Amino acid sequence: MSQNYTGEIAPHGGTLINRVVTGAQREKILERAERAKSAHHYRTLHSVNLSDLEMIAVGAMSPLTGFMGKADYENVVNNMRLANGLPWSIPVTLPVSRELADNFEIGKDIALVESDGHFVGLLELAEKFEYDRVHEAKNVYRTDEEKHPGVARLYSQGDVYLAGDVWLLDMPSQAKTEFPEFRHTPQQTREMFARNGWRSIVAFQTRNPIHRAHEYIQKTALEIVDGLFLHPLVGETKADDIPADVRMESYQSLLRDYYPADRVLLGVFPAAMRYAGPREAIFHALCRKNYGCTHMIIGRDHAGVGNYYGTYDAQLIFNEFSPQEIGITPMKFEHTFYCKKCGGIVSSKTCPHSKEDHIVLSGTQVRQMLERGEMLPPEFTRPEVAQVLIDGIAKKKQQVVSQP
Repeated sequence: MSQNYTGEIAPHGGTLINRVVTGAQREKILERAERAKSAHHYRTLHSVNLSDLEMIAVGAMSPLTGFMGKADYENVVNNMRLANGLPWSIPVTLPVSRELADNFEIGKDIALVESDGHFVGLLELAEKFEYDRVHEAKNVYRTDEEKHPGVARLYSQGDVYLAGDVWLLDMPSQAKTEFPEFRHTPQQTREMFARNGWRSIVAFQTRNPIHRAHEYIQKTALEIVDGLFLHPLVGETKADDIPADVRMESYQSLLRDYYPADRVLLGVFPAAMRYAGPREAIFHALCRKNYGCTHMIIGRDHAGVGNYYGTYDAQLIFNEFSPQEIGITPMKFEHTFYCKKCGGIVSSKTCPHSKEDHIVLSGTQVRQMLERGEMLPPEFTRPEVAQVLIDGIAKKKQQVVSQP
């Protein structure tokens, strides 16, 4: 099922997918799900699966209509393209154990449920296949080291992938309770952009709080395009990343005081982090194309972790595709920082001064300062944002301490 799309840019593959069922259709799909569950044909979905199901259903992963079959999976892993040749860089799969897979018949329905038994969707099982997880790790993550969070997740999952079209019966519980006012679907964002009169929209992906360097990049991009879509990722991240609710509060504080309200839209990106670096940069861009964005900011080491990727790999990977087939323009920014001699935010492209004049903090330094309740330098981040982060982290620590 697809939907007519609004916007200046076509969805990836030309069709905005919609697998969310309502009304009489929902009742029919729900009956099928209940029959499947009563026959013990059901799969309990975990955080990443739930994020993927939501993203597929609302069209954020167009043209995908379900979890990948073997032909698409192998072509994506090996060539960064679907079986039909369309660019796609990240496998979107549903892993299960061999024992569970043996219970499922090709051509039958599988009820998709949350851990509490709540129905969220239905999978029309078209295939089940085994895969080489080390091969997937080396190709997608460029490493087979289990220290890499994406590889660790891959190694811990089941040996068989289930494939087939999905229907979303009900939003996952997390989607209904976390930031519902910011959980815009691609169809909704396209309509919002059109109402605002924006013909060119730049997306900014982040899993971290925004500091002054990010602000500089976003505002530089805003000089070129009509609108900014600030689209932080709120799916599963590493345990030491700053919690999504704290980050969202910091974004709202920043936007309220330092951005023109009629030029910015804040929404949440339900995806889980893969930490796949260059490949994830392509994936993030294609998803934002589906949301209606014409441009995407790609900084140094986009979606990276540790030292697994080269500094500019996430930008260079776009050269492996033609601009027409990607269909969204990457805006490739250099790393920026505050220079005491320049008296402002600059980059290595514009600043002639030495590192001694630069104020740069690593993510680890930032987290340690915030956990100690120390204000971050105003040259690094806005004081209002720093205070939100300090308060939020202190509150989280207190909740942990008070738990029995």
